[in-house]
Amino acid sequence: MSLLTRRASVAVFLAFAFAYFFSALVRAITATLAPTLTAEFQLQARDLGLLAGGYFLGFAATQLPLGTWLDRHGPKTVILAFLTIAVAGCIAFALATSFSGLLAARVLCGVGVSACLMAPLTGYRRWFQPETQLRTNSWMLMTGSFGMVAATLPVQWLLPSYGWRPLFWGLAALLALSMVLIAWQVPRWEPAPAVAGPRGGYAEVWRHAYFRRMTPVGFFSYGGMIAIQTLWAGPWMVRVAGYEPLAAAGGLFLINLCMLATFWSWGLVNPWLARRGIGTDRLIAWGLPASFVVLGALIAVGPAAGAGTLALFCMASTFVSLAQPAVGMAFPAALAGRALSAYNLVIFLGVFVVQWGIGLLVDGFRAAGLDEVSCFRAAFGVFLATSVASYGYFLLAQSHNRDQDS
Repeated sequence: MSLLTRRASVAVFLAFAFAYFFSALVRAITATLAPTLTAEFQLQARDLGLLAGGYFLGFAATQLPLGTWLDRHGPKTVILAFLTIAVAGCIAFALATSFSGLLAARVLCGVGVSACLMAPLTGYRRWFQPETQLRTNSWMLMTGSFGMVAATLPVQWLLPSYGWRPLFWGLAALLALSMVLIAWQVPRWEPAPAVAGPRGGYAEVWRHAYFRRMTPVGFFSYGGMIAIQTLWAGPWMVRVAGYEPLAAAGGLFLINLCMLATFWSWGLVNPWLARRGIGTDRLIAWGLPASFVVLGALIAVGPAAGAGTLALFCMASTFVSLAQPAVGMAFPAALAGRALSAYNLVIFLGVFVVQWGIGLLVDGFRAAGLDEVSCFRAAFGVFLATSVASYGYFLLAQSHNRDQDS
């Protein structure tokens, strides 16, 4: 398939971005609703972690078949089918009367929006120039940050007047509208020639040295950043820093606004960096340690660390977001859907493990006799240790590959 014209490219990007905006809002809304849902359904920390993580579990479960379907049927057909499930998930969440009902609906939502980033990235791999792919990836993530911003103070302002259930009815309607825009603007897909291997499966993806190098940092650092941003930033502000729910929603608004600006900036500078030969691996090696320093400071100062520190941690972690388009471009176009979806599986399994794991650790440390603040600090300390270890693996693999090439 030939490259799209500038006008067609803008229309395609906006159609996909509209859907991704609402998928990100659905992803992040549990952080804002955490106090309300905890009170209404008497949730423990592990329940809250599982509820938020259920979205990512459903999301991750679809990634391998999703990649194959994207390469075979194309972004338009696949995302429209999946968004139908997302609409049903939002309706089910609005109707839920128990924790199990909420969890099932969240899993359904995760399944339904699981193509909202992979479908456009697969299309961009075929339709856009490489430097444009780096920019549009960052700006898709920026659009997701817009959705997360909308999931904070705007949701908190609407809760007293409408309640949380009508919000999910509204999300179902808006996701249905996004389907109309995608059906209208996104072009048809022409399958690429088959790649070598057993029916173009995942074996070539799993064996690829670059994919393996990026897997641990994708799981712990990228997945952990999303886990904090979309869930544990809220409980930290309320239970550790002593914020009221409205103030915590304001803090989440600040965090997501900072992420929006960060991804916008990455979209601006990525083509410039690429032209000067500053690649993804070098940027991750240089920049990711800053997130460890900030997370260590957050743990050290405890109650004195609020929204500003959490925002700084998330911003410093965005260096690892550059790995996603880099993985896609490391493979031929015919394998792009599978490579991107496999890496997305790694990321969102990481989100699920970190979200639920922090909840389990908080409850476990509480059972051991620690106070609330110490429980959170200890749980975040475990997360920091895993992130540093994954970065160490990345550096070792990078050094090993350099030695092989020399």
